[in-house]
Amino acid sequence: MENLTDKIAVVTGAGSGIGRALTQLLVREGCHVAVCDVNQSSMEETLALCDAENPSGVTITGFACDVSDESALQKFVEDTRIRHATDHVDLLINNAGINGGGSFIKSPREEWERTFDICWRGVYLVTRNFLPFLMKSCEGHLVNMSSANALRAVLGGHVPHTAYSTAKFAVRGFSESLIHDFRFNAPHVSVSVVMPGHTGTNIISNSLAILGANPPDAWTSEDIQNAKRRWKIAGLQDVNRMTDEQVKAHGQAEIDSMIEFGLPPEDAAKIILDGVKRKHWRILIGTDTQSLDQLVRESPEKAYDPDFVDRWREANAGYTQGHEKLD
Repeated sequence: MENLTDKIAVVTGAGSGIGRALTQLLVREGCHVAVCDVNQSSMEETLALCDAENPSGVTITGFACDVSDESALQKFVEDTRIRHATDHVDLLINNAGINGGGSFIKSPREEWERTFDICWRGVYLVTRNFLPFLMKSCEGHLVNMSSANALRAVLGGHVPHTAYSTAKFAVRGFSESLIHDFRFNAPHVSVSVVMPGHTGTNIISNSLAILGANPPDAWTSEDIQNAKRRWKIAGLQDVNRMTDEQVKAHGQAEIDSMIEFGLPPEDAAKIILDGVKRKHWRILIGTDTQSLDQLVRESPEKAYDPDFVDRWREANAGYTQGHEKLD
């Protein structure tokens, strides 16, 4: 799929981050796009940005939709069929996801299951419902957004990260299993699994809103204690000496640094579409992910050892390979 002009793409989670960047890049390449997001205002902002730079008059449509709700998702499928006047789509990008349910033991069950449902069940349901359209394309391509946490199921250092990691491992396994399924049963359709590392998106803020959790400036005493507990596990010194206001400020700084120091979503989107055009089934994004992949491959039994993070940081500091060399 080297030329995207006049192709039809579907992008979930297009209200911000990589989803928004992908939508903008697709429009610039002359691709018609149907997007969805659970946050209607964010999605409409994406549509407005695309309309403002739409040089070729492509069709761009949006639909407010929770990808874990199949009845709502089916309405999105029908909306796409009608508004794009199509019986097929050429590119399906499962990008929607949130972060939460860190501990299987301590996190609320509702938070754990909500995270898992969006990150895994959403991918499954979107693929299940759009697959008949994808199979009617002359050359269809499915893109599933997994994560570096499908290489190592821990957040950063040693912080539990169970719901998200479990879902992303499921997305990775699902995508890889489809390689042969498509080869034998739909040879004109291909698949890519994407594993981003630290990318500068607002996934934390979005996740808090979707899960109904408080932002740092509104943290309760329980929120503050939970944050201190998490940071202590992560190795933050003198956490018990922090005042409530210092804890809130540190929590906000975490969110800000995620955006400031991560790979720009625009760069991630370009890597993804370059991989799609080359029909790469495995797309790693970021040198942090590349070095992580290398270390886990070299010593899988040591992936969860206490000193792994030190070894990873050392490897990441000098890592220079391009993503395509590990595809």
